[in-house]
Amino acid sequence: MRSLVHETATAVPARIVVCADDYGLTPGVSRGIRELIAKRRISATSAMTVSPHWPQEATALRAVAGDCDVGLHIVLTDHQPLGRLSQLAPDGRLPPLSRVFRAGLARRLPMAEVEREIERQLDAFVAAWGAPPSHIDGHHHVHQLPGVRAAVVRLARRIGGGRTWVRCCNEQLGLTLRRGVATGKSFVIGSLGASVERLAHEHGVPTNAGFAGVYDFEKETRPYAALCARFLVGQRDNGLLMCHPGYSDAELGRLDTLTTHREAELAYLAGDAWPAALSAHGLELGPLRRA
Repeated sequence: MRSLVHETATAVPARIVVCADDYGLTPGVSRGIRELIAKRRISATSAMTVSPHWPQEATALRAVAGDCDVGLHIVLTDHQPLGRLSQLAPDGRLPPLSRVFRAGLARRLPMAEVEREIERQLDAFVAAWGAPPSHIDGHHHVHQLPGVRAAVVRLARRIGGGRTWVRCCNEQLGLTLRRGVATGKSFVIGSLGASVERLAHEHGVPTNAGFAGVYDFEKETRPYAALCARFLVGQRDNGLLMCHPGYSDAELGRLDTLTTHREAELAYLAGDAWPAALSAHGLELGPLRRA
């Protein structure tokens, strides 16, 4: 009979997908994400193809991507769309999250326009990357809104052949409470994710299993290392940790309020404490395991 120590030592580690959002947003953000991929500190990234930097940054990413999952980060808020949207963005700029969120929950988004814009963003991804995205998610989690989530699942099924996965931001309530980070915000985001998961599974589209990484960028005072220690609690195979690392620069300051937090995340993920934390929790880093 094998000892418990032997069984524990030879157990297969649970794989966690650590995904950096907003690739392509600015050269500084993209450079930071590429450095983490090259050091094998993250295992996925999601690209904002509405950015004019995307084609050039896609070329740079290809040199280091390896087996990293590279996906499409759908943008429906706060940026310039790739095409004309007379209802959603009549002034040529996508509305703020609050407006999109309210319209989505009320099922009042102009879905014909939304679907055309998503297709344009997908086309821009494929044109620069040369292949379909490994996964689809959304800036500000817009891919989880009613109407949008159905369009995203259909798109993933059409382009992926059972390989393109969709991010689900739901997590077990007990784990969210144990982690104790932005529990209210996490619950709201996760409640939408549960619907995404059900829809994806009904259509045979892969998803991640569990989600962490949400925190209050304005009010949180704990260092990112302490937050990550909590995010890793209870992680299981195919769990996903969202992050937003990158170098801050003048352009980022004009486009986004998330600046110094990106540098703090980058510094921690690039340091030696991060792989040690993964090991201590019995986790390995990698792309999503497909069935």
